[in-house]
Amino acid sequence: QVQLVESGGGLVQAGGSLRLSCAASGSTFSIFGMGWFRQAPGKEREFVVSITWSGGNTIYGDSVKGRFTISRDNAKNTVYLEMISLKPEDTAVYYCAASRRGISRSPQVYDYWGQGTQVTVSS
Repeated sequence: QVQLVESGGGLVQAGGSLRLSCAASGSTFSIFGMGWFRQAPGKEREFVVSITWSGGNTIYGDSVKGRFTISRDNAKNTVYLEMISLKPEDTAVYYCAASRRGISRSPQVYDYWGQGTQVTVSS
C-alpha cells in the first residue's frame, strides 16, 4: 500500500502562484509514476499532469501547459506541482495519485489517491 498526502493548497489571486506537494509513504518502491488531477464542483475529475518516478517522462494537460510544472524528489518520496499564472478556472480540489503500472491521462491507471487539497483562485 501507498499513502499519499497533499499539501500547499490555499487561496490566491488570479495571476498568482502556488506550489503543491504530495508526500508518498508505504510501499513507494512499487510506484512507477505519479500524477495530479483536479476536480471542480459539478465537474468531472480532470487530468493535470503526470511524471514517471524516474523523472524521465511527463505528460501535461492542455489547459496547464506552460503554467504548471511537475517535479519530484525521490529522496523525499515527494512530488511537487508548481503553478504560476493561476486563473479562476484553476479553482478545484487537487488530488495526487500514484500508479504501479505507468502514467496516463486516465485516472483508471492510478492505484492510490490522496485526500486532495483545495486551490481557490480569486478574480
